[in-house]
Amino acid sequence: MESHGSLELWGGVECTMNRVGDRIFDQLARNGHRGRLGDFDLFKNLGLKALRHGVLWEQVAPESLESCDWAWSDASLGRMRELGLTPIVGLVHHGSGPRYTSLADPAFPEVFARFAELVATRFPWIEHYTPVNEPLTTARFSGLYGIWYPHARDDLSFLRMLVNECRGTVLAMRAIRAVNPAARLIQTEDLGFAQCTPRLQYQADFENERRWLTFDLLCGRVRETHPLWKYMTKVAGLDPHELHWFAENPCPPDILGINHYVTSNRFLDDRIELYPPALHGGNGRDRYVDVEAIRVAGVRSPARKEILEQTWERYRIPVAVTEAHLGATREEQLRWVQEIWREANALLAEGVDIRAVTAWSLLGTYDWNRLCTVETGFYEPGVFDVRSATPRPTALANYVQQLARKLQYEHPILERDGWWRREQRSFYPALPAENAPPSRASSAAVPDTAHPQPAKASRPLLILGKRGTLGHAFARICEERNIEAIAISRERADLAVPEQIRSALSELKPWAVVNATGYVRVDDAETDRERCFRENVEGAVNTAQACFELGLPYLTFSSDLVFDGRSENAYLESHEPRPLNVYGASKLEAENKIRAAHPSALIIRTSSFFGPWDRYNFVFLALQKLAAGQIVHVPADLRISPTYVPDLVHACLDLLIDQESGIWHLTNLGTTTWEELAKSAARIAGLDAGLVESRPHGELGLKAARPANSALDSERARLMPGLEASLLRFFSDLTLNYK
Repeated sequence: MESHGSLELWGGVECTMNRVGDRIFDQLARNGHRGRLGDFDLFKNLGLKALRHGVLWEQVAPESLESCDWAWSDASLGRMRELGLTPIVGLVHHGSGPRYTSLADPAFPEVFARFAELVATRFPWIEHYTPVNEPLTTARFSGLYGIWYPHARDDLSFLRMLVNECRGTVLAMRAIRAVNPAARLIQTEDLGFAQCTPRLQYQADFENERRWLTFDLLCGRVRETHPLWKYMTKVAGLDPHELHWFAENPCPPDILGINHYVTSNRFLDDRIELYPPALHGGNGRDRYVDVEAIRVAGVRSPARKEILEQTWERYRIPVAVTEAHLGATREEQLRWVQEIWREANALLAEGVDIRAVTAWSLLGTYDWNRLCTVETGFYEPGVFDVRSATPRPTALANYVQQLARKLQYEHPILERDGWWRREQRSFYPALPAENAPPSRASSAAVPDTAHPQPAKASRPLLILGKRGTLGHAFARICEERNIEAIAISRERADLAVPEQIRSALSELKPWAVVNATGYVRVDDAETDRERCFRENVEGAVNTAQACFELGLPYLTFSSDLVFDGRSENAYLESHEPRPLNVYGASKLEAENKIRAAHPSALIIRTSSFFGPWDRYNFVFLALQKLAAGQIVHVPADLRISPTYVPDLVHACLDLLIDQESGIWHLTNLGTTTWEELAKSAARIAGLDAGLVESRPHGELGLKAARPANSALDSERARLMPGLEASLLRFFSDLTLNYK
């Protein structure tokens, strides 16, 4: 890890084991990494030089230091050693230690150091350690905000926990170096910057000084002359001798690791009437809100590059980006890593000793949108997506691999700005310009007066089917995600005429094609077979052939109606299709011919659309009738997997960017009947579910035979949220008045 004049690429597995009340939330139990040794071969193939990995106190010695379970640590570190993958070992990651201690325990530092000694003795070859991840952040969440155990909410508890973590780090490194004198400390912290309205300048100044405390304590800089000495000793009541101890026992990190997220920078605003009551808080002197600075209109926050520069200039210790992760759609994740990599290289060129960028959350994260306080199953993919039988590489994996090899990764979606650089980033009102000081060095809010640059002209995503439900949804969501897209109608290119689709591809030069066209009238198809096959087979296959000839990715759609419904369980991708009706037969024939024409085509089987942007889906029409007091007749004997269109489109775009291929089943998780779906929607909307009347589907005048069970599940990956959650979002997203 010596500086060689070029950036290294590190990786990291999110391994938080935090405690809330009596429950411990374990990321490694959620992502399945613990016990899956094959993951390390995947990581090595990325070209990583080092891997942040946990030998966590809570996992190894949950009952006592006398009864340690080293099985996973032996296996995982042994495999890393075999692969030549350098470990950066973490011992506590946002945790409070096992149940026999806590961050507030006066004995925490000494007991923690004994655990560190056990680790070093068992693995004497390990040289890189992060004993405690983000001590200041963890102390704030556990001692100041009461979010994590031991749930304190006062300054003294916060400082006691921070001192315990930092003292534990010093003692741990002392114990480790007694075993391996070459051991190095890579200390991580989130150095978020606070900005404010003019009235709250004093609070922002305080928080911007407080953010350095982890590094200041370890470097022995906290003395009577420290700006926060009075706060720590006089206001909070910390014993000065505890702070003097750090000055007498400095343990400066060998590398300062910065974990800076898109929401790390904060904005303090005393105009509380402009914000929801749930955000109102204060410090005992003023009432204010504390929100993400990136979400405040017109405010320009210090970027990672500036924060890394500040860190280097303050300490003159090598720095690294030790977490680079964004919970977002795939193109935004790519844009985020691209920005960080470019900024780090720019710093290197300017003389800053920056060692590495870390692709964090290699396996993604669970429930960090709720700060790991509940288990809702909310998953953010990382470099790999663990919602498959084995971790599935996303587009980030290819990108990281290219960066590690010093190769260029080019994609048209990277030519556009991420959401954090677009006007849509703002949720909250701007600070009046007359109240903002001119200097950007101040922590007071500064208007972002720079005019956004026009987006570069790039190759678009071509959407076929401009007027349909799917085509409209793709165009709308591409605009939201800042993916350049062009949607065209049948008048522009009749897909059944090969020359027309080739002409459109030649003129528009897309990077990929989405075929959202097709014949969708299932009952009419029984007497309109020729047209159904023309639109569902000929057009789709012609487009597949044209895309294959040009080397273009191709996404198209099939249906649950390719199955006969005899299975008692939901259908998987490997189940043999046997359609019962003309429409299903057209979709199956299209699948087979598309795969022959374009073996890398991405074919999505889906089912039973509902969404907020059209009036013709079942849920909307049912609610419209119920709101008018009309009876809704629905089949009770057909089992389905409803699909919320926005969820479907987001998942499809991610898979397309990931360069996936073959047949995938994409529906919202869970199965239901049309009757259950209508009644669930009625209850959520506050309407009379008693007006939903069910009948056998044979009595409803349907021309086409329907499978009794066309529910879909996936053996490839379950990428979409649950049905109930999608129904709730349907109502929050609904832009049409069904009443």
